[in-house]
Amino acid sequence: MPSKVDDLVLKLEALLFASGRPLSVRQLSDALGLSDARSIGAALRQLTAAYDGRQTALEVRRVGDRYAIQLREPFVAGARVVTPLDMAPRTLKTLTLIAYHQPMLQSVLAKMLGDVVYEEVQRLRSAGLVRTEPHGSTLELTTTRLFAEQFGIPSTRPEEIRQFLEKKLGVVPSTTPPDGAVLEGAADVSPTPAMVSGTSDDLSSSTL
Repeated sequence: MPSKVDDLVLKLEALLFASGRPLSVRQLSDALGLSDARSIGAALRQLTAAYDGRQTALEVRRVGDRYAIQLREPFVAGARVVTPLDMAPRTLKTLTLIAYHQPMLQSVLAKMLGDVVYEEVQRLRSAGLVRTEPHGSTLELTTTRLFAEQFGIPSTRPEEIRQFLEKKLGVVPSTTPPDGAVLEGAADVSPTPAMVSGTSDDLSSSTL
């Protein structure tokens, strides 16, 4: 029995590593052709404990109802030099929404953009542009100092970043609704062509 459990743990590790994005228990089960979600859950807990007890730059992190293998926070900045800045439009839109609504819950962002959010947040975190902190069963998202530097925003304060975005994107400001609801109109914010195709220099002058 232990050998079977160990084999399952290794298979889950391989899937999470190869995917490069958070995967749900159902996705993992389907990939392995298994129907017993409990065995998957037990193996994921074993894998998480193994990484926690290992001297490594990686960790197994639960992201909502999904799991991912990712860099531990202290190593994110060091890996930034080999992380490409070029981003797809949906990645830039995800980043724009986080910047506008921060601090923003990932669960709220997922309601706006769908499940693709989990992959995009992972990508932005790896690029050093977004910081994540556990918040109950989800994550709280904020932008980093690098984000402000890369996009030419003269402040790291959320309210000043929001004002910058309103000016650049023409978003109509509104009072913040209670219970983590989003501001009116910001869900329709889309990145400009310069944000998609420009270099970091272009971004600092004309993106947001």
